[in-house]
Amino acid sequence: MIIDLEKAKKEFLKYTENYDLTNENINRKQGHSIRVMNISKQIATELNLTEEQIQIATLIGLLHDIARFEQYTQYQTYNDNRSFDHGDYGVEILDKDIRKYIETDKYDKIIKVAIKNHNKFEIEEGLNEEELLFSKLIRDADKIDILYETIWLFWKGEDKAINNTEISPEVMEKFEQNKLIKRDENKVFVGMDKVMSVLAFIFDINYKPSFKIIKENDYINKIIDRFEFKDKEKVRNIALQYLQEKER
Repeated sequence: MIIDLEKAKKEFLKYTENYDLTNENINRKQGHSIRVMNISKQIATELNLTEEQIQIATLIGLLHDIARFEQYTQYQTYNDNRSFDHGDYGVEILDKDIRKYIETDKYDKIIKVAIKNHNKFEIEEGLNEEELLFSKLIRDADKIDILYETIWLFWKGEDKAINNTEISPEVMEKFEQNKLIKRDENKVFVGMDKVMSVLAFIFDINYKPSFKIIKENDYINKIIDRFEFKDKEKVRNIALQYLQEKER
């Protein structure tokens, strides 16, 4: 075994115990990290990567949001525009602590590059083939779990406030173009726009096993059916047609 993943997981959980896990917002990032770790392993396995690569992908999944705990503790928000870039800050944490999670330094650059890029609107240019592979993989795994969380966790108690709000024309236009919806630094998505910004994650999914997970778990229908809004069937059709095309 190249990486002792059980030891890495114990170290990660020990790290999170430095923060207030009785706070629901902090606690959910612990659960998210473990789920993304498992999703990363699943995608890597289904891509028929080597055992070494599967272990690296799994570790990246575990550590991708390591900065979130400090972010929320300091700023009481997960909005990077109002605090710090949690991908970049995660790399800073690992500059000091990565040996707690993996003994060899052979994979340090790959791990840090993937974590740096996991939350950016676009992956930076100039990456080598392996750095690009792991950056795309963690982005897929992260987005898949955010889709899952949108079904039941995000915006608790806000369903009535979100229901029947208008999808803004610019958001609908991006969705129709099968494009990610970028949050402007000075603009906070409200109502159905924030739901649409998550649904649009499917347009930035990279690998067939990732599309398979989304389809098998019926995440798109479950998110859409949670809310009442004007263009429900139009949105559903665009999303499901896109998924169907990507399965071919």
